[in-house]
Amino acid sequence: MRKQSGTEVFRITGARQGLADDVRGRQRRYIISMSVRTVSVVLAATLWNVERHVAVVALALGVLLPYVAVVIANAGRENVPSLPSTFVTAPMRPALGAAPAAGPAEPVAEPAGEPGGSGRTAGPRPAD
Repeated sequence: MRKQSGTEVFRITGARQGLADDVRGRQRRYIISMSVRTVSVVLAATLWNVERHVAVVALALGVLLPYVAVVIANAGRENVPSLPSTFVTAPMRPALGAAPAAGPAEPVAEPAGEPGGSGRTAGPRPAD
């Protein structure tokens, strides 16, 4: 698996709705509102001589609803602020560098007389 540095990682929970789904939803809302408008105009024409107050309200709804439907249909895509951020920052990895300088280190020397020694010093040797 190849790792790429500097790539953007996106959360799928924060992804917006697809463009086709968004257009389909706006078309559906427009058709529903135009159907309500048609029903209200027919209702206004039917009730004009029977119940004039209801007919005037239905006629006002039939006049105002096309404007509202067009504004809603052309509103465009929505940003949903309640979802988490769609971008996840990659964690910073420390760079490989020199060892921390805590002070001068004393080298450990192997005794010269022991070939294949363990690399540990036994301490000071008594004088012969």
